[in-house]
Amino acid sequence: MTTITIRKATRDDLDALAEFLKTFVAEGHVLPRTFQELEDLVDTLFIAEMDGELVGTAALEIYSKKLAELRSLAVSPKAQGNGVGKKLVAACVELGEERGIFEIMAISHEEAFFKACGFDFTLPNLRKAFFIQTRDDL
Repeated sequence: MTTITIRKATRDDLDALAEFLKTFVAEGHVLPRTFQELEDLVDTLFIAEMDGELVGTAALEIYSKKLAELRSLAVSPKAQGNGVGKKLVAACVELGEERGIFEIMAISHEEAFFKACGFDFTLPNLRKAFFIQTRDDL
């Protein structure tokens, strides 16, 4: 039986997290994160472990009491299909609720996954997010 644990990251996890994210960055699934960025997010950063091995991560980047973003969601291919991603999203949403955040957004190409987690394109009163990209490089 597979045991999945979701926990808050610690500073001791950051080297392993930085290494874990490299593959996802190279494949274009998540944006690059510097070690300093990971360190800045450590209080809102979660780790998924399956049988003691790091298999996923997600962070809640809080911009204000009104808005936070679910960032750097990554799950190892060998752990996908076990609910790891949904548990990481739930941990971030729960943290947002605990901190009184009004809205949490996620930017992703995984539409079906985020809809299954309760996200949608519009908010109550038909409000939508609009974006403009001002540069091509990261």
